[in-house]
Amino acid sequence: MGKWDIPVTTGGHMEKDSGIYYQTMTNKEVEERLKVNDVLLLPIGSTENHGPNAPYGEDTFLDTRICELVAKKTGCTVAEPIWYGSHPYHHLGMPGTVLIPEDILSDYISYVLAGFWNTGFRKIVIVNGHGQDYVIPAAIHKFAKKWQVPGVVLYYHFWKGAGELLSTKDKGGMFDESFIHADEVEQSFSLALFPEMCKQEHAVETKPYPLLPAGHINNSAEDIEGAPINWYNAFGNTAMEAINTPEGIIGNPKKASAEKALPGLERILDRLEAIVNDILKQYPAGELPPIDKITQRKREDIEAVILGPTNGGRHIYTLEY
Repeated sequence: MGKWDIPVTTGGHMEKDSGIYYQTMTNKEVEERLKVNDVLLLPIGSTENHGPNAPYGEDTFLDTRICELVAKKTGCTVAEPIWYGSHPYHHLGMPGTVLIPEDILSDYISYVLAGFWNTGFRKIVIVNGHGQDYVIPAAIHKFAKKWQVPGVVLYYHFWKGAGELLSTKDKGGMFDESFIHADEVEQSFSLALFPEMCKQEHAVETKPYPLLPAGHINNSAEDIEGAPINWYNAFGNTAMEAINTPEGIIGNPKKASAEKALPGLERILDRLEAIVNDILKQYPAGELPPIDKITQRKREDIEAVILGPTNGGRHIYTLEY
């Protein structure tokens, strides 16, 4: 058993009183937690079809299991995940996939950030493994522009944390085929993080159906493949899943194994652990970036909302309404 105790064989923590999830804590427990560690990990996943061998919540379970492992090491807190995400056009109409419009999701995330800031978690790392990179940054900036309060909000798309280890063997990775969706790569990580939910005996192989020549548009491992256009910055580049791959898979999850995921997963976890620890090193619990460097709102208004509504100050929403 290595540093990170993977493959995970003990299940998750969402419903357990394990000191990991915010939603299982009382307000007294949160009050005590904030005195020593006020970093929150916010997993954002999706509910989508991942084939006959993997659960609909695969992306969310990937996020949450990663966050749980890091919280156990660092003492930070994990928020229960956002289960429903944004999807690109080619996911439209896929049975089992719950698609949330981009503007609704970005608003929703920005208000989740505001609620946790108002509670005292003012250093938040959004952890995402689903393809919605065109939404989450907008939500962060929407939050920052609307309330203009001091804090730290970072976006960690965990797949990117693996670097070249997510790629094919000829590029320094562990896999035979490039990462797309519910394939060898994603299923390997699932087998490492939540093997109890995977039904590998039902895995099937499918083939992608590109509509443009190769070399211009990246697949899901966009930072590795080196093409100038990321997959979510394109339309008309691939067949719709409901038409070409109704199985819910693009690739060959039959090749998956937990062992293939371990090097990349350990790097992902190490990097997220370092982010949490470095935030706290720069800004220990209760400390924030300087007001005069991060906002031009009146100091007395900012100091009031930092103090909070039950400590003689005001709540964050007084800055909006």
